[in-house]
Amino acid sequence: MDALPLVALIAASAAVAGAARRTPVPAPLLLVAVGLIGAYVPGVPDYTLDPHIVLPLVLPPLLYTAAVESSFLDLRANVRPVALLSVGYVLFATVAVGYLAYLLVPDLPLSAALVLGAVIAPPDAVAATAIARRLRLPNRITTILQGESLVNDATAITAYKVALAATVGEGMTWAGGIGEFALASLGGIGVGLLLMVPIHWLRTHLKEALLQNTLSLLIPFVAYAAAEHVGASGVLAVVVVALYLGHRSWQVDFETRLQEGAVWRMVAFILESSVFALIGLQLPYVLEGLGDYSVGESLWYAFGVFVAVVVVRFVWVFPATFLPRLSPRIRKREPGTNWTAPVIVGWAGMRGVVSLAIAFSIPVATDGEPFPARNLVLFLTFTTVIGTLVVQGLTLPALIRALKLPPRDTHAETLAEAQAQSEASQAADRRLEELLADERNALPEPLAERLRTVLERRRNAVWERLGTVNEVTGESADDTYRRLAGEMIDAEREVFVKLRDQRRIDDEMLRTLLRRLDLEEAAAYREDAP
Repeated sequence: MDALPLVALIAASAAVAGAARRTPVPAPLLLVAVGLIGAYVPGVPDYTLDPHIVLPLVLPPLLYTAAVESSFLDLRANVRPVALLSVGYVLFATVAVGYLAYLLVPDLPLSAALVLGAVIAPPDAVAATAIARRLRLPNRITTILQGESLVNDATAITAYKVALAATVGEGMTWAGGIGEFALASLGGIGVGLLLMVPIHWLRTHLKEALLQNTLSLLIPFVAYAAAEHVGASGVLAVVVVALYLGHRSWQVDFETRLQEGAVWRMVAFILESSVFALIGLQLPYVLEGLGDYSVGESLWYAFGVFVAVVVVRFVWVFPATFLPRLSPRIRKREPGTNWTAPVIVGWAGMRGVVSLAIAFSIPVATDGEPFPARNLVLFLTFTTVIGTLVVQGLTLPALIRALKLPPRDTHAETLAEAQAQSEASQAADRRLEELLADERNALPEPLAERLRTVLERRRNAVWERLGTVNEVTGESADDTYRRLAGEMIDAEREVFVKLRDQRRIDDEMLRTLLRRLDLEEAAAYREDAP
C-alpha cells in the first residue's frame, strides 16, 4: 500500500488550515473549497471516503476531543434544549426532509427518501465546534450547539438503520424501530457509564505520563468499539466517557494534563483538516455515479433538498425554543431569550463528514436488488453538506454582526477569574503556613519566601490584566512581565546552546537545562487561546 497519498493529504490539509488562520474565512470552508478544486487537478490521487474508516476510526477521536472540552455542568443546565435538538430535531428532520424529497424527486421510494432524510439530518460536531469557537458566540448558544452536535450523530445513525431496513425489505415496524432506538441510546449510555469509572481509576493510578497518554489515545476507540459490539451507540458511549473524564481531569497529575492537551490538539487539528478536505475531494466520485440523472436535473433536486433542510430546521427550532417556555417552571429555571438566539441556532446547521460517511455506507445492492437511487442520494448528501458549509458557514458571521448580539463580557470573565484565583491563593497561603509550622517541613527562609513570592505572583497576575495599560506599548503589567521573562529565558537558552557547542556541557545536560527553561516559560506565559 502506497502511503504517499495519505501523507500528502495530511500535509496539504494542515497547510491550508494553517493558512486559514490568517484569513477571515473559517478553516472548514477553505479546506472544502481547496478539496473541490484539488479533485480536478491532474496528478491528485482519487480519495474515496470509506465509511468503515471514518465511522470507527475518525469519528470517535473527534467526538472525544469535543466532549472532553465541553462543560458537563453547562450541558446539564441546558439538557432540555440540547435533547430537543439532538433527538427531537433529528427525528423530525428525518421524516420532514425525507417526505419533501419524496415529493420533489419522481420515482424516489418513500423508504429511500427517509434514508436520505436520516443521512442529512445531523449537523456536524466538527463544523459546529469550529465555527462557534472562531466566532466566540455567547456561552449558552455555544453550549447548545456543541451539545446538539455531540449526541445527534447517534440519533441519525439509528434512524438511518431503521429506514435502511425498511428500504431493503427487512420488515421493520414502528415497534421495532422504537426498540432499535432504545437499544442504541440506552445501551450506548450504559456502556459509557460502565467504562467511565474504571478508565478514570486507571488514569489516576498509572504513574507515568507516557502510559497515561497512551491510554488516553485508546479511550475513544475502546468505548466506541465496545458499544458497537453489543449493538449500542458507540457515539453515546464515547460522549459519556469523555464528559466524565473531562469533568474530573483535575484529578490527573499535571504532567499528563499538559502532554494530553498538546497531543489531542494535534490529533484534532490533523483529523479536522483532513476530513474537510476529503469532503471536497469526493466530487468526482459523486458526479460519476449519477447515471440516469442529468447534472442539471440533479442540481435542481439538490437545491430543493437544501432549501428543505434549512427551512425544516427553523420550523423546529422556533417552536422548540418558545413553546416549552409557556411553563412557569421552565421560565424560572432557564435564562430568558429572544428571537435572535433561535435565528442563530437555526442558521448554524452545517452538515459534515458524518452525513457523507453514512451515505457512502448505503449498500449498492441487497439480495441481488440494487438500492433505489443510491447514487442520487449520495449526490444530494454531498450537495447538502457543501451547501450548508459554504452558504451558512460564510454568512453566519455576518448574520451575528447584523443581529448585534452583545459580545462576551471579557472584563466580567477576567474579574471572575481573578476572584477565583484570589480565593484559591488564600487557601494555598493558609496551607503553606500550616506546613511550615511543622518542623519536618523546615525550610531556609529564602526558600520559604520564594514559595510566598510565587503564590503572590499568581494571585496578582489576573488582577494586573484589569489594571492600567502601558501608554507606549499598550501592554498590561502582566503582559510586560511575561514578555520580559521570555527575553530573560531566551538569553539563558542562547548561553546553554553556546556552552554545548563549545563542548563544555554535553547534549544530555543541554536537554535537561532546556526542559527546565521550557517549564519556566510555560509558567510565565498564560495561554490566551480559547
